[in-house]
Amino acid sequence: MARTKKTAQIQPLVEYANMQLQRTDEYATTDFKSGICAFIERILLDTGTYNGYTYIDNNDCEFGTHGYFSRKYYSNIKQTSEKQPI
Repeated sequence: MARTKKTAQIQPLVEYANMQLQRTDEYATTDFKSGICAFIERILLDTGTYNGYTYIDNNDCEFGTHGYFSRKYYSNIKQTSEKQPI
């Protein structure tokens, strides 16, 4: 049986991750945000679409703090229906 390569649209994943990283409710803990960062960075790096990130609040971005994991990620793919392999 032939194995097919699975693909997914990267931009919706980046947008979802960014939405989760902006959350301020009680469930959006530092550990939660750290996991989101690890997840989206891995996807972006593995697909060659990583284009950096910015902190949501530059005055609250000390390493390891809640603010450090409150960020916005960027990809270098255009907002199209183009699918990138993951």
